Amino acid sequence: MALFQSMENQGNYLFKYRGQFPILLFVLTIPFIYSTNYGNFSEEFSLNLINISIILSVIGFFIRFYTIGTTPKGTSGRNTKEQVANTLNSSGMYSMLRHPLYLGNYLIWFGIALSTFSIFFILIMSLLFWLYYERIMIAEERFLEKKFGDDFIKWSNTLPAFIPNVFNFRKSSTPFSFITILRREYASVLSCIVGFLFVELLKNIFVLNLFNISKESFLVLIISAFIALILRSLKHYSSILDEKGRS
Repeated sequence: MALFQSMENQGNYLFKYRGQFPILLFVLTIPFIYSTNYGNFSEEFSLNLINISIILSVIGFFIRFYTIGTTPKGTSGRNTKEQVANTLNSSGMYSMLRHPLYLGNYLIWFGIALSTFSIFFILIMSLLFWLYYERIMIAEERFLEKKFGDDFIKWSNTLPAFIPNVFNFRKSSTPFSFITILRREYASVLSCIVGFLFVELLKNIFVLNLFNISKESFLVLIISAFIALILRSLKHYSSILDEKGRS
């Protein structure tokens, strides 16, 4: 089997389980946080680094929100069983790069990794992300090439895969929908918050020998979980968040 075809097959397999990638990262944080000497960091430096890590994750979500909020039905779906694309999306974020959702994912996880203060974990996370998502990108692009032929080739040849070309931006013809964000992104936001709080908990366990998180962090967790539960219920048991022509 050719190497490229093997990577495509791997990508199709990993595509089905891409939602489990954060679990792997959660487990990997444990030894890196345990081995980090947090006494080397001043309180001011630690606070600034945490703020930067949160900002990076927020930027990642803004990328995801704009991408998903301006995407019509049939592209960039939540499907997990197989690749689905009824149209080739080439406007909005897709006018600057080919994989904006994965760029958003990387920034979100880079922010969480940065909050560990471990340069080694940041490097390992980045390497795993590259190995994992590179194969998914290959599988997605092979699927789109087979389905859209020359249209996909012409579009893909003008755009970078991961680093956006901001000068090439072309506004999406699909209006931004906040309802789409509420329907599709509550789980991702909650997962990110859990990631940050998991890092905070491990720090307290290994540094202070305390099994707890701050009151502020606990409040954020409760509120975000409550909102996520409401949105999930509205999505599955009502038509309030339904939209015509949206995934």
